[in-house]
Amino acid sequence: MASVDSTGSSVSGRLRSGDLLPAGLVVALLLGVWSVGGLEVSTGKVSSIEAMNGSTVLLPCTYSSCIGIKNLYFNWQYNDNGTMYKYVEAVIPIENVEPKVLVYHERVEFVGSAKSNNISILLYNITFEDEGEYTCFARNPKEKNRNHSAIFTLIVVDQMKEVDNTLTTIIVSVLGGVIGLVIIVMVIKALVVHFLLKDDEKNKECLVSSSGNDNTENGLTGAKADNKGTPKA
Repeated sequence: MASVDSTGSSVSGRLRSGDLLPAGLVVALLLGVWSVGGLEVSTGKVSSIEAMNGSTVLLPCTYSSCIGIKNLYFNWQYNDNGTMYKYVEAVIPIENVEPKVLVYHERVEFVGSAKSNNISILLYNITFEDEGEYTCFARNPKEKNRNHSAIFTLIVVDQMKEVDNTLTTIIVSVLGGVIGLVIIVMVIKALVVHFLLKDDEKNKECLVSSSGNDNTENGLTGAKADNKGTPKA
């Protein structure tokens, strides 16, 4: 039976209402963990590429899921001014099991592998009409059909732009000059120190020799004086 306080409200009822706050926090935390470890697809650090007309390009895409996958569905689509054209699609039953890929474009080849979570494709003999956005899409039923997509942009050109290396050349030249100058200064310093040390050694030798000569001469002079001062018997 619920007790009633002075205000007439049920204490047990208030306790049950208060218990909802921790429960809400737990649900929020669980949702946060779910979203962090959920399915993600990526086209890599670079989301676009420039390629020459007539060449073959790789449209990269990988997927990841901390929870794991089951019957992962994926596809590649090309956005042609708002109209989406499907190029490939497949279902990966479980991890490390290769899918049966359906290809809907004659110049497209699936080159991915379930063993490396790779769902990339190759586009052969590209033309200017192939330029645009390509969407890599995946859906994981194991995560209550959580889905994710990534866009890769293809730019088709007549010829590749020449990279201007002028600034790089200038920087390398300046650094080379500075390093060379430092080496020359160090060599000159070493030579100067070497010659100064040799001069000091010579000066020391001269001082020692001069001091020895002075002592010898002083000894001889003293001996002569003693001989002269000695009286004859």
